[in-house]
Amino acid sequence: MKAIVCENYGALKELQYKDVDDPQVQDNDVLVQIKAAGINFPDALVVQGLYQDKPPLPFIPGVEFAGDVLALGQAVKGVSIGDRVVGISASYGAYAEKIASPSSNIMPIPDDMSYNEAANLFCAYGTAHHALKQRAQLKKDETLLVLGAAGGTGLAAVQIGKIMGARVIAACSTSEKLAFAKSYGADELINYQEQDLKATLKQLTQGKGVDVVYDPVGGDAFNAATRCMARGGRLLVVGFASGTIPQFPVNLSLVKEYSVVGVFWGSFTRHEPKVFAENTRELFSWYQQKKVHIITDSEYKLSEAAMALARIFDRNIKGKIVLKPEPG
Repeated sequence: MKAIVCENYGALKELQYKDVDDPQVQDNDVLVQIKAAGINFPDALVVQGLYQDKPPLPFIPGVEFAGDVLALGQAVKGVSIGDRVVGISASYGAYAEKIASPSSNIMPIPDDMSYNEAANLFCAYGTAHHALKQRAQLKKDETLLVLGAAGGTGLAAVQIGKIMGARVIAACSTSEKLAFAKSYGADELINYQEQDLKATLKQLTQGKGVDVVYDPVGGDAFNAATRCMARGGRLLVVGFASGTIPQFPVNLSLVKEYSVVGVFWGSFTRHEPKVFAENTRELFSWYQQKKVHIITDSEYKLSEAAMALARIFDRNIKGKIVLKPEPG
């Protein structure tokens, strides 16, 4: 089969599109013919050796995928050949034509959901859902600030925050991105390239501060958010798309009595599989009720993975990107 292979950690352009052996199916595995693979910001970090997880080389990047079941391990139940499924990989491998994944990581796709939408659901929407529901325990009428609100996981947080009844403040770097976030439910908008984030948040919250901050950006935006928290607030550390991992002045948490909460969705799925499954069912339900809209910015051929990852790394998209294996 064809796959994208990372032979050595380094520049995105060094990724190779090549023939590799088909994956081996173990007793509890499901073999899937991939129709679409989701791309996420951490994927770009992993292949450059910049992520906290460094898989053994060589490896096939990618963790979320959607497609058709080709074969089943002897112990697999509840799945049939030909089923349309979505899944996550515990050990990468989604940037390929086929993948073998534990059946516990596979779920059927609703009939009205496309492969693209399914492939883009798990990581971005799963992260936002887990962050706001389990980690922040976001409550109705609380104020939620979403940094990077037009990106894949930021846009998911905007939508899920509205579903949970929050007042959502979207912060982005351009007016175009802000308009995009507003079209999916944001109540207030801040352009943090043109406006002082701290001063604007103080004004919008009438000095109270923000109850929950969803931060996949880091850098200067995080630093401003640390000074804009309400008493009892929760600052969610999701990622560092800015490229800068900030240092936190712990005295601010003490004086204002707010919490800094880490969000690592991959760890959550491994340690709490039942809760993860419940979350996914709720996401599917919201999708079918048209409360959640999974936005695909663009499609790339599997062979164009390096180009697609570069766009992600440059934070030059609205929503998500998918990779599509070439027919034949």
